[in-house]
Amino acid sequence: MTRSSESLPVRGTTRHDEQGPLLVLDHRLDGHDTFLSGELDLGDGRAPVRIISLDDVTVLRPMHRAAVPAPVWSGTLHLPHGLRPRTIPTDLAEAAQRHGRNLDALDQAETRYALTFLGEATTESIRTARIEAIVSALPVTGMETT
Repeated sequence: MTRSSESLPVRGTTRHDEQGPLLVLDHRLDGHDTFLSGELDLGDGRAPVRIISLDDVTVLRPMHRAAVPAPVWSGTLHLPHGLRPRTIPTDLAEAAQRHGRNLDALDQAETRYALTFLGEATTESIRTARIEAIVSALPVTGMETT
């Protein structure tokens, strides 16, 4: 997988839990590696952060004790690991086409969920069953060609 560094403008709010500040982004980061680290620049230098993207939110956790940003903040997130492309595997695309189902009907979260579900298959038979499950849940685009 090709990787390159990237810098993104980000905004968010500050929350706290028992382990310290959480920097909750206004928008979930899609297409970026999660559970990795980056550097956040709020205008007074860079601070390392852990990037945690869940289903509908991305949170930055400072990795070292740092000054707590204002309740609402903006800055630049520097990602040394760059983008993670989301590509539909050939076997899934072919199965959807063969059964006249529309993969493009999935939104980003649904695509992420389907690809994660498929990617965690540990055997070929499990992968085949998961492809069938995903394809059967897609909306019909035309006549099946089985």
